[in-house]
Amino acid sequence: MLTLTDTAATVVKEIVAGNGAPEGSGLRIEAEDKDATQFGVSITPAPESGDAVVEQSGARVYLGERATIALDDKTLDASVAEDGRVSFDILPQAL
Repeated sequence: MLTLTDTAATVVKEIVAGNGAPEGSGLRIEAEDKDATQFGVSITPAPESGDAVVEQSGARVYLGERATIALDDKTLDASVAEDGRVSFDILPQAL
C-alpha cells in the first residue's frame, strides 16, 4: 500500500485544511491514463466507491482503482517551493 513521508502527510493535511474542505476530506489520486503513468490530484470530501484509503499521521489520501495498483509499492513525498508551490514525488518504498 502507498505510504507517505512525514513531509507529504503534513502537506496533504495543509492543502485539505487550507481549502476549507469538510472534516474527513482528503486528497484523491487517480490515474489519468490506462497505463497509470500520469496522475490527477483533487481534494474530495470522501472516497469514491472502490477507492483505497490511506491514513497516515492525520492525512487522508484516497486512491482510485488504477492508482491503487500502480502505487502499491510506492511512497508519496512532497516539497514546497519558496513561492508556495507544492510538488509531489513518487518514490520506491524503502525496504
